[in-house]
Amino acid sequence: MIRIRPAEERGHTRISWLDSWHTFAFGGYVDPAHLGFRSLRVINEDRVAPGQGFATHGHRDMEIVTVVLEGVLAHRDSLGTGSEIRPGEVQRMSAGTGITHSEFNASGSEPVHFLQIWIQPEQLGIAPSYEQLAFPERERRGKLRVVASRDGRDGSLRVHQDASIHAGLLERGDQLTFPLAAGRHAWLQVARGAVALNGEELATGDGAALSDVRELQLSAREASELLVFELG
Repeated sequence: MIRIRPAEERGHTRISWLDSWHTFAFGGYVDPAHLGFRSLRVINEDRVAPGQGFATHGHRDMEIVTVVLEGVLAHRDSLGTGSEIRPGEVQRMSAGTGITHSEFNASGSEPVHFLQIWIQPEQLGIAPSYEQLAFPERERRGKLRVVASRDGRDGSLRVHQDASIHAGLLERGDQLTFPLAAGRHAWLQVARGAVALNGEELATGDGAALSDVRELQLSAREASELLVFELG
């Protein structure tokens, strides 16, 4: 079964410095029909104005993954971590027993565009931690490269859940297949571009939930950037 989540049906928050689209219920966007998928709880597509951002705030018991699409995002947290996240880099922050952090556009002249993803951990009350890795374009071009996984395989970030995240960059006409074992599920998020998924057409911002499907068959209609979440 494939269930499409059209981009234009997502929740939307627009204020002076933030333009945010919510795939699942988040903050003031209440949507009982879209509370998440399996352990995946949040996919927010955020654009933050130059020099602006999210002031220090707290989280608990959540795996928070950030993927920057354009620009530079500055991060600070209560673990003492200070970093900048750029396109091709992925950040994982395990909130665990509690963490505070801030996220700001590092540029005074250009916006930053990123996806923030929340995954519910399989165990509550773990020690907070932070990890950030770079995945060069050559490792994602024409394929789906694992960037986060439960066991940190193939040099990926570690998430504390039976889940993995795969990132891909496809050119027009590229085709690939992503197998799903029996009992596994997947979510496809089109960060930008347009693809056919098992015969269904998806464009920028669209998502799709897949269950009882043995593989994802992907064909790029134009240059595209994708995330595939493989979930228990």
